[in-house]
Amino acid sequence: MANKEEFFDHINNGYATKGESITLGAAMLDGETLTNAFVKIPLKTLNRHGLIAGATGTGKTKTLQILAENLSEKGIPVLLMDMKGDLSGIAQPSPGHAKIDERHEKIGLPFTAKKFPVEILSISDQKGVRMRATVSEFGPVLLSRIMDLTETQSGIVSVIFKYCDDNKYPLLDLKDFKKILQYTTDEGKDELAKDYGRISTASTGAILRKVVELEQQGADLFFGEKSFDTDDLLRVDENGMGYINIIRLTDIQDRPKMFSTFMLSLLAEIYSTFPEQGDSGRPELVIFIDEAHLIFKEASSALLNQIESIVKLIRSKGVGLYFVTQNPTDVPDGVLSQLGLKVQHALRAFTAKDRKAIKLTAENYPISEYYKTDEVLTSLGIGEALVSALNEKGIPTPLAATMLRAPMSRMDVLEDNELKELIDESKLIKKYNDVVDRESAYELLNKKIEVAEQEEVKAKAEKEKKAAEQSSSGSSRRRSSSKSTQSVWIKTLSSPTVIRSVLGILGKMMR
Repeated sequence: MANKEEFFDHINNGYATKGESITLGAAMLDGETLTNAFVKIPLKTLNRHGLIAGATGTGKTKTLQILAENLSEKGIPVLLMDMKGDLSGIAQPSPGHAKIDERHEKIGLPFTAKKFPVEILSISDQKGVRMRATVSEFGPVLLSRIMDLTETQSGIVSVIFKYCDDNKYPLLDLKDFKKILQYTTDEGKDELAKDYGRISTASTGAILRKVVELEQQGADLFFGEKSFDTDDLLRVDENGMGYINIIRLTDIQDRPKMFSTFMLSLLAEIYSTFPEQGDSGRPELVIFIDEAHLIFKEASSALLNQIESIVKLIRSKGVGLYFVTQNPTDVPDGVLSQLGLKVQHALRAFTAKDRKAIKLTAENYPISEYYKTDEVLTSLGIGEALVSALNEKGIPTPLAATMLRAPMSRMDVLEDNELKELIDESKLIKKYNDVVDRESAYELLNKKIEVAEQEEVKAKAEKEKKAAEQSSSGSSRRRSSSKSTQSVWIKTLSSPTVIRSVLGILGKMMR
């Protein structure tokens, strides 16, 4: 059995902070919680990303809730991906419980029930502030990667974007993109071939099928106007608390392509619009992605590379990304290696495969003389986790089995009337929920095609008219010539000379 006093000093020294920090809970040794042996996460390192993992029912969502609450309390806005629909309770204070009081007494922290400023967002038909982006904002490269297009098909998408830019055809939603795809191989194929090269009908047909696949997953609701301004994720209320923005995603769990499309678009927009922050000592925004395996499910290698690049680069903008999933192996190694904070809840060893996964997971944590990591992973209770973080100097902290504090807000969903009241009070609803369908590529190309058809009909009519006139003129000349000939004959036959001649001949015959 390890020396408790020695371990206590080990934890307090390893997690000591000079600047602002978040207290997750107290360290545990041999199944016992050591009061006041606080496990703290410096705000300075929260843009170094993180992982919250563990089997179903071990407390991952509550850990996410704890982090979100404490960040909000420090004035740092948060964005939560609510895949299971159980995070809206953050808008109401915890009703309290004797077990919560008992837990906090062991930890050495007072418990205070509190509600937090919440904004409900949506990318589907669910109620909340609508989040959208235009096809143009998404860009040809990201759009191609989401649809897993070939190099040739990606080149065609880039040409289409260039053509629309050159001719001022806004690409706002998927119907715009579908229309321009059809146009390039039909009415406009000669026009594009002249300036951009001929486009294969087979390639545009394949791209169109990929677009239809996106539509079937609900992407037509996401693409369009009004585009969501990422600055609205950075709001702070009148009390200096950061808003907790909750995106309700319960209806797209079975649509991974839709989820990854939205997520990658949002991260790309944040990266392109947020200023470089440098070493400010605290993050600008922290994003929690629940059920993170959905991002990586069915993702192509190109898409995975894009995600890895964004994870590496976005922290310079003061943005922290936290992936919540059942097993660390759900996250690609290239992404996993970028995660500074790891909160590992219990894993269950039901099969040989599970036991191998546990040993692999244990190897991702610092070696500790106080724990047999693989054994601890299977013995942790609900609301307990192995924690490894970065201190203020960016050095990994000691591994600590931790009794986590309880959420200050309600650990349950809002009632329907509470949710309605929260949404009705939103200042962003009017800004984003009115549908905007201004003139874009779809309408402009339809007008262009209509004008071309009208001109074609007009030209055909002119040609037919001219042909008719030419035919009529020829008939008139023939009729005029005939009449003239008749007149000459009549005039000749009726002349005195002819008459006298005829009468003379007749007279001779009578004699």
